[in-house]
Amino acid sequence: MKISKIKLSLFALPIFLLMAATSCSDNLTSFNNDAEGNFDALWTILDRNYCFFEYKNIDWDSVYEEYRPRIANDMGTDALFDVMGMMLAALQDGHVNLIAAHDVSRYWEWKDDYPENFDLSVQKAYLKTDYSIAGGLEYKILEDNVGYIYYGSFSGTATESALNQILSRMAICHGIIIDVRGNGGGSLDNVDRIAGRFFNEKTHIGYISHKTGWGHNDFSELYPRYINSSDNIRYQKPVVVLTNRSCYSATNEFVSVMKYAPNATILGDRTGGGSGLPFSSELPNGWSVRFSASPLFNAEKEQIEFGIDPDVKVELKDGDVARKIDTLIEAARSLIKEKADNYK
Repeated sequence: MKISKIKLSLFALPIFLLMAATSCSDNLTSFNNDAEGNFDALWTILDRNYCFFEYKNIDWDSVYEEYRPRIANDMGTDALFDVMGMMLAALQDGHVNLIAAHDVSRYWEWKDDYPENFDLSVQKAYLKTDYSIAGGLEYKILEDNVGYIYYGSFSGTATESALNQILSRMAICHGIIIDVRGNGGGSLDNVDRIAGRFFNEKTHIGYISHKTGWGHNDFSELYPRYINSSDNIRYQKPVVVLTNRSCYSATNEFVSVMKYAPNATILGDRTGGGSGLPFSSELPNGWSVRFSASPLFNAEKEQIEFGIDPDVKVELKDGDVARKIDTLIEAARSLIKEKADNYK
């Protein structure tokens, strides 16, 4: 079985932790390359390596008993894929995917069952057409001298030079709004790079653990995680981070980190979660499965897999949307003005 790791660059993990987390190769040679063998291999990979069984109170044996009778070696490829995907959905995890040449299974209920609290057409009414773009970030200084930055994906590289340009231009602003609504995640490099601009010293922001055995409760001790203060331009005025339920994975981590930034306020809705670092493994038929393998915690040792509550809860109002007004942006502007007045 092949195990591959994602890039872990937000924090420096001890080398023995990386080795332990990435050397959990199970011997799957006992599973045949047929429908029954591939199903059993998939269930076993998750049984041995998935990290949230206990936290989510999932009876994985019962899941097996529910779906295994639906598997037969004479079933078609599409039918096998569908049953496997339904089994994985029981994990309630957007980081769990079955990946084949013809399709990718996915679990989206973590966001689809909640208000969006974001409307691109309304947001564009603020950006208009004269906004700037740098390193995947769209930005503009609004009429009331509040800086607005929209970051739609942590997969878009936020370079140091781009951040220097943006923060230099926004030095005159009363404060900055960082809008990450609808951001489904991406690279932890960008989390580290952006968040470091709002800390003046190395700060403890959480913990990580990893599986140490095949038991559902076999985990290492919690290892502390830190964010380093950037050596480049750092912003010292109020910062408001706008969130919604579609903030997932690396974006969830960014929000968790920014909770500890001294001048930052999280405003909006609870994030979508996705705190398990994903790893991948291969089935006998060549399909691969991605799954959460190492849980992240905040600095209070609390799980953040199911999302992070904002400091200030604000929902997008239908009446505002009709008038092309973003309730969350306006609330952030008011908050920044209030905080800026306190600086005087």
